[in-house]
Amino acid sequence: MRRLTCLLLAAVGMAISGRFPSSAAVFPQDSANSSRAAFLELIDRPRVPLLPETKSRVDGDLSVEDLSFATQAGERVPTLLYRRPGASGRRPVVIVLHGTGGNKEGLAGRLRELAKRGFIAVAIDGRYHGARAARTPGQLGPYDAAILSAYRTSKEHPFLYDTVWDVMRLIDYLETRDDVDRGRIGLTGISKGGMETYLAAAVDPRIAVAVPLIGVQSFRWALDHGAWDSRAWTLREAIDAAAKDGNESVGAGFMRRFYDRVAPGVYGQFDGPAMLPLIAPRPLLVVNGDSDPRTPIGGVRECMAAAERAYKAQGVPDRLVLHLEPNAGHQVTADGDAAALAWFEKWLKPS
Repeated sequence: MRRLTCLLLAAVGMAISGRFPSSAAVFPQDSANSSRAAFLELIDRPRVPLLPETKSRVDGDLSVEDLSFATQAGERVPTLLYRRPGASGRRPVVIVLHGTGGNKEGLAGRLRELAKRGFIAVAIDGRYHGARAARTPGQLGPYDAAILSAYRTSKEHPFLYDTVWDVMRLIDYLETRDDVDRGRIGLTGISKGGMETYLAAAVDPRIAVAVPLIGVQSFRWALDHGAWDSRAWTLREAIDAAAKDGNESVGAGFMRRFYDRVAPGVYGQFDGPAMLPLIAPRPLLVVNGDSDPRTPIGGVRECMAAAERAYKAQGVPDRLVLHLEPNAGHQVTADGDAAALAWFEKWLKPS
């Protein structure tokens, strides 16, 4: 683990050298790097050979690869990759992450649009979703059952953290391809995928551009301001079962204990206001609705205030933008999608 952490931290200033200044120039090494190191240590597990397997097909005027790769012992990640055929040389990549209950196939429209614009577009099934959602005994679905198991045993982190590890292993795979520009890899995601986006970008400097969609938030702000159910709503079956274990009522106090077991640090060291600044100075577009009950605007603004200080300190305030949709709930609007595409066009395409 120490070698992995040292390599990633050393890469913070090198992975995107030539375009963006090193974050080490502004943030003290023991402050920024300790958060990254702590998160990497939390999610670390023995690495195994990637052993990619792929089948190619055609979707209209695009080439599609149905592939998988090993992320850890006994765990393979089903993946969709879209690209425009015939183009030579290395191309920029955009990885797209789905939300709770989604899957990679549900992102096919976004992947096609990105591929038509010249990107290599990639999506994976998150933990306990899509092809990885093996039915478990009992009344809970696979994702809720896994989260309940994590609450009881603390042996896995299926809520957010394990998929961050899968994203990092996906990038390991992408770097082996001769059609990928490893210095131009972007990441975006919706809701759950938006949270995974900012967490992954905070700890992996190989992600050159990040666009979390309806996912940025402060768990601490929500717990402190009576909005504890904002994210708990999507995990409610697992939470209710966990509370029943101890004959407890669900509220802010219980949710703190729940998060401590399921996603340690998510309302503290790894909360949005702590992690977003670690993405600086790389371009970061945050897309959110002003009336989103899952990502309350008060928490979004707290995250943005922390990030703004970091981007301003590094002299790149233009690389951080909040695209706030008026009268929008927990949804990605057409304007939000257009803003995300334009952001990737601006920062990932060769100038």
